[in-house]
Amino acid sequence: MTSNPDRVAIVTGGSGGIGRTSAERLAKDGLAVVVHYAGNKSLADETAERIVSAGGRAITAGGDVADENAMAAVFDAAEKEFGGVDVLVHTAGIMPLSPIAQLDLETFDRVQRTNVRGTFVVDQLAARRMREGGAIINFSTSVTRLQIPGYGAYAASKGAVEAITLILARELRGRDITVNAVSPGPTATPLFFEGKSQEQVDGIARANPMGRLGAPEDIAEVVSFLAGPARWVNGQTLHINGGAS
Repeated sequence: MTSNPDRVAIVTGGSGGIGRTSAERLAKDGLAVVVHYAGNKSLADETAERIVSAGGRAITAGGDVADENAMAAVFDAAEKEFGGVDVLVHTAGIMPLSPIAQLDLETFDRVQRTNVRGTFVVDQLAARRMREGGAIINFSTSVTRLQIPGYGAYAASKGAVEAITLILARELRGRDITVNAVSPGPTATPLFFEGKSQEQVDGIARANPMGRLGAPEDIAEVVSFLAGPARWVNGQTLHINGGAS
């Protein structure tokens, strides 16, 4: 385990998928980790237990990412337990799929609340409370470029995430805090597989130049880079998708 004994990360959506793998990777890098969850405390606890069993430091904290009071409590927990916050990895989000013409507007509003307001809330807290030398890592999606039918509401929310990311990077001038967005392509997580047939999954994998889906570990590797050595990468959206155009 590499040594980052004083650095602390909050990973939203850390109970599963990319969030869980990112939390474990950062812990392996030596960071203390707050594993955030919205609804599945048992999975978050399991993630934290895996980290601690491997010799790392981790706690869990729950809350709605779009609720500023709930998320302030997550930052409070990080500061109380570990002394501060240096890294925010904001993976939490939802992805209901539907053609635009058929999408219920209530669902559209729910997507924007979680994905856009949620990003704004946690980024605002990080901008106010993160220590110098920190890193804010938001999550977008390569669908903003791939323009796949059915992803209209989700892609719209992630376009907003990219705008928030790029503007915040410039607003934090002089703080030595980097702000970037990771934009994964199709990645083998429960969120991706939901509602897709095996034929659809296989077709998406074949379409990639690398001939496969991404793995959560592929994304976590980039999170680790942005959270640590990548101090000259700032105000960027990194498309991590195996070459999908």
